[in-house]
Amino acid sequence: MNVQETLQLLESAGSRKLMGKLYGEGQAEEEISRYQKLVKGYEKIFGDGEIALFTSPGRTEISGNHTDHNHGKVLAGSINLDCVGVAAKTEDRKVRIVSETYHQDFTIDLDDLSPSPNMAGTIDLTKGLLKGFVEQGREIGGFQAYITSNVISAAGVSSSASYEMLLCAMLNAFFNEGKLDAVDYAHAGQYSENHYWNKASGLLDQMACAVGGLITIDFKDPAEPKVEQVAFDFASAEHSLIIVQTGKGHADLSEDYSSIPNEMKKVAEYFGKEVLAEVDEGEVISHLEEIRQFAGDRSVMRAFHFYEENKKVDGEVAALREGRFADFLDLITASGNSSWKWLQNCYTNNNYQEQGISVALALTEMFIGEKKKGACRVHGGGFAGVIMAMLPNELVEEYIEYIEKAMGEGCAYRMSIRPVGAVCWNGLLG
Repeated sequence: MNVQETLQLLESAGSRKLMGKLYGEGQAEEEISRYQKLVKGYEKIFGDGEIALFTSPGRTEISGNHTDHNHGKVLAGSINLDCVGVAAKTEDRKVRIVSETYHQDFTIDLDDLSPSPNMAGTIDLTKGLLKGFVEQGREIGGFQAYITSNVISAAGVSSSASYEMLLCAMLNAFFNEGKLDAVDYAHAGQYSENHYWNKASGLLDQMACAVGGLITIDFKDPAEPKVEQVAFDFASAEHSLIIVQTGKGHADLSEDYSSIPNEMKKVAEYFGKEVLAEVDEGEVISHLEEIRQFAGDRSVMRAFHFYEENKKVDGEVAALREGRFADFLDLITASGNSSWKWLQNCYTNNNYQEQGISVALALTEMFIGEKKKGACRVHGGGFAGVIMAMLPNELVEEYIEYIEKAMGEGCAYRMSIRPVGAVCWNGLLG
């Protein structure tokens, strides 16, 4: 399908229906315009030819904060903010990416996928993803892509994983006959972040972006994570998910992020194991004095968080499936408290006077305390970035006005759970 045919397809009734499904009925026309602008941007740089559209969402983490890397459990979902790309195969051994959002234009030679000395930035992330496909025995080849994204950058909604999964969808469609699944995508993204970014990430971000919908994941066997859909729509409970950007991003906090899995694994190391999922919580408590000496008290606290957070995920999934929404909200609050007090990822000790997350949580807790409705928690990796609030629809506008007056105009985003993960958009139209 060439450029003009794609532009016409975007105007079709099927396109409007699909856009409503992905972004919400009220957003369909706006998204059609966004996609059309993207296609025209592609044409301006690359010219006409056979093209395809791809989309990959950001993600929200409901519970399971920092458990995936120690093979724990999470409750997460894809959101209606996404990374969208127009792409085409080429006959050379080059990958050219043009990012409208970040004003980037770079080309990668597939015969040289070595990381830069700095091991940082989009080029390294892209090289690492391509190398991850190679390491998995998958096919790669030359292609060109023009990309835009409205996933909030460096803010805990996985703008990087959204980008990674977008490229995975392209590589799958162009070179792997559509045979790869979300687990394959996730492992390629994790490989990139682990080996080309020096970031000790797990699989949560990639899986949530790749799968789509509200899902629970058990990472006990990371090679084959157990993924289950949770058939629940927050709109049916007349609640909305609000993400609040607290100011500073978290792009320079890799040391803080890596300390969490490393300290949890230090506790596991005491027992000769690699991750906490291999160690019973009771064994940790029975050997607590020795473990405190071996791993340190913060490591112990983070281990406690891991075990109890897994239980909260199970409890939240059961509450949603059984229609006990009030119990679900109570568990969100408990999970957020555990992250703040036990996991200790609401601010960095390297700059304890900067506590945007803590301030936003305090303000939100005061609001919820007065209204006696809702729940909130730190969102994503933590230390800086965003918080999440779950509020009744009738309080959303009041809360947004309240929090933006305190934290800055435009800091609050009303989200919905998107039912589709990282895919070729054309394929969704059949």
